[in-house]
Amino acid sequence: MTQQLHPMPDDWQRALAVVAHPDDLEYGCAAAVAGWTDSGRDVAYLLASRGEAGIDTIEPAVCAPLREREQRASAAVVGVSAVEFLDHKDGVIEYGTRLRRDIAAAIRRHRPELVITLNHRDTWGGGLAWNTPDHRAVGRATLDAAGDAGNRWIFPELVYEQGLEPWNGVRWVAVAGSATPTHAVDATAGLERSVQSLLEHRSYIEVLTDEDPEAYCRGFLTQNAQAAAERFGGRPAVPFELFTR
Repeated sequence: MTQQLHPMPDDWQRALAVVAHPDDLEYGCAAAVAGWTDSGRDVAYLLASRGEAGIDTIEPAVCAPLREREQRASAAVVGVSAVEFLDHKDGVIEYGTRLRRDIAAAIRRHRPELVITLNHRDTWGGGLAWNTPDHRAVGRATLDAAGDAGNRWIFPELVYEQGLEPWNGVRWVAVAGSATPTHAVDATAGLERSVQSLLEHRSYIEVLTDEDPEAYCRGFLTQNAQAAAERFGGRPAVPFELFTR
């Protein structure tokens, strides 16, 4: 029997979503974000890069501000106004103390109870496709930084240089795009806005596919939500692998 997905915890008020590139959240979990903000929860986005290496026909200096604008517009569709960029270099983001420190600092600033990130493992789909170095680095660093943020003696300079006191209030880290999800969020109310949110990344989507952009976005997100439905009471869903701290 296929293991059923549990409902995500809902006894929280603030979340921080940490990913590598513009569009990562829109491909991964925007329908869930829309539902959360509708219910009055605060969600902020943190992106390690500006996605400047993502479009072959646009040089990075031009691409970075374009993709930043699209990301901010995309976030607004699902009720997110706080969007920050760390300016790690797209395509060569490195796992390490610098990345952990930057994410831990953001966690201390935003003080979330829930942290969201994207698949940190080597592959997608249970081994069918290789994951990118950026996704692996940011996902792993986010899982680690959730603990770093609460330890006064890890990155103590965050206190005396930035005034960021430790935050030990992260209760969960939820990983979108995992091949081994454990929980899910009902996507029914947020699915249409997730399509419109992904469509805001038009510059990227138009070079990614020859399909009509709206048909492509709607088909991709609807298919994924329906695929999770059989494990979530027949309801279209956004699945997550949930780690408890």
